[in-house]
Amino acid sequence: MSDPRKSRHNQGQGGAHEGVRAARPGRIGGVSTPARREVRPTDQPPEGAAQPDARPVLSFAAKRRGKAPAHLADFDVAKRKEWAESLGTKGFRADQMSRQYFVHNQADPAQMTDLPPAVREGAAKEMLPTLVTEASRQIADAGATIKNLWRLYDGVLVESVLMAYPDRVTLCISSQAGCGMACPFCATGQMGLTRNLSTAEIIEQVRHARRECAEGVFPDGPDHLSNVVFMGMGEPLANIRAVTETLHRLIDPAPDGFGMSARNITMSTVGLVPGIKKLTTLGIPVTLAISLHAPDDDLRDELIPINSRWKVGELLDAARAYFVKSGRRVSIEYALIQDMNDQPWRAQRLADELNRRGHGWAHVNPIPLNPTPGTIWTASTKAAQNEFVKILRDNGIRTTIRDTRGADIDGACGQLATNWASKNEEKKAHAANEEG
Repeated sequence: MSDPRKSRHNQGQGGAHEGVRAARPGRIGGVSTPARREVRPTDQPPEGAAQPDARPVLSFAAKRRGKAPAHLADFDVAKRKEWAESLGTKGFRADQMSRQYFVHNQADPAQMTDLPPAVREGAAKEMLPTLVTEASRQIADAGATIKNLWRLYDGVLVESVLMAYPDRVTLCISSQAGCGMACPFCATGQMGLTRNLSTAEIIEQVRHARRECAEGVFPDGPDHLSNVVFMGMGEPLANIRAVTETLHRLIDPAPDGFGMSARNITMSTVGLVPGIKKLTTLGIPVTLAISLHAPDDDLRDELIPINSRWKVGELLDAARAYFVKSGRRVSIEYALIQDMNDQPWRAQRLADELNRRGHGWAHVNPIPLNPTPGTIWTASTKAAQNEFVKILRDNGIRTTIRDTRGADIDGACGQLATNWASKNEEKKAHAANEEG
């Protein structure tokens, strides 16, 4: 965005450049480091904001409270049988439907030829309503990345991203329509929260991906979905009930679920500590990924608004407790933003915060941003990135720079849905003007 405004942090600081504040020299490993300018999240409006004085606003209340129609995938096997019997058919028919759905990735009752025609037209049609349909598809990385925009039963849009690697296929899924966490660099966050997705709406994204893989959507890659990451639209732990049920459908063996390995599932959060504690009690050893992006409360309060409720220390304590209980190393996601959070002293601060809680329990993933000319949300220089990574590694922190995919199709989760929704609104407004 153009016209970055003067931050409130700059006022009264003589000699500081407009839109940035001067940073003090620091010491890293006993060596003095030169001063660097510092950009703040408040130096320009949030991503996609319509007003120049806009500020991020956290929201936990959904704009729409309607519930998706009940679906077989919402329930465990026992409840599916009860439902089938309430619809006038035998309970074992629910097992047949479940095997079709979770083993053969089939959701069309008409294709379930092991069911009598009366069951296909009756109970099966009732228990397998269409909840998710493809609105658009974009392909990048020579066919190795597929981004789907899905239209839900009520017209709401969400997205998923399917990515093929030589040894695996990973699906990034959405758990909410929009997001209430209001992170200023995220267009989805500026949409606000429209509504939570049901368990079946989340699972349907996975079933579609499994079916595509089995049908050879990646001719030169694996033919099955191996990994699922909750890193699409929404904050998964803000929809904890549906997400918990989704985890069971993912890992439970057929006919209850897909039978995936919990170790191949990643749960990402911006820092809902109560949700992390709930996840810890489940005993399902998924990988926990913390979208940290700043090791100090001063910056993170502005960068990740939920930090105003649960500070960095409390968040890392909860993450450490998850590691102790699950035995799974926690991923620390850190988007390197030029002159905002990539200073050497912040790398050292991050290393100190992690090592203070023990060694070997966390793995840091620095994430290069796609360059965004004219905004404060732009990628760190290669030199700054390398220095940041070196400091972490020198302090014994396992660090791996995250691979980025789908840059030419707005690969950052949330961008496509936002753009699609905006274009639809523009079309509606234009049509209304024409009618007027």
